[in-house]
Amino acid sequence: MKYESREQFEQADAFGVGAPNDAYAQYFVGNSFLKPLTEFGKCPVFLANVTFEPGCRNNWHIHHAKTGGGQLLICTAGEGWYQEEGKEAVELKPGTVITIPAEVKHWHGAKKDSWFSHIAVEVPGEDTSNEWCEPVSDEDYNQLEK
Repeated sequence: MKYESREQFEQADAFGVGAPNDAYAQYFVGNSFLKPLTEFGKCPVFLANVTFEPGCRNNWHIHHAKTGGGQLLICTAGEGWYQEEGKEAVELKPGTVITIPAEVKHWHGAKKDSWFSHIAVEVPGEDTSNEWCEPVSDEDYNQLEK
């Protein structure tokens, strides 16, 4: 279900929008919000609810790892997009689970006309790191269907 209104979206988002994602704002087009669900360093798996305002998306990026690693996205509210380099974009709705292996260049975010949240799971691995790349261009993003 699409949510253009933040107030309606907040009623549907079970985990809550969280605080402005200022630490990573440079890697997003638009505003995103972050609500950690586990405490980094105290749990072997870091989980966070990431919320995107309509039109917001993160830059292309790669989760590097010598072994293991990658990311899981568990979509919880609103509607969004996920795309791997060289492939068509995939529509995201509540209940969609995306498994992103290490070393796959990709991006994810909200549709133009809906707030969107997913739980981001950092998959444990050896020598893990994230590489942030170029933004998803407005031209490419605007070509995606509603």
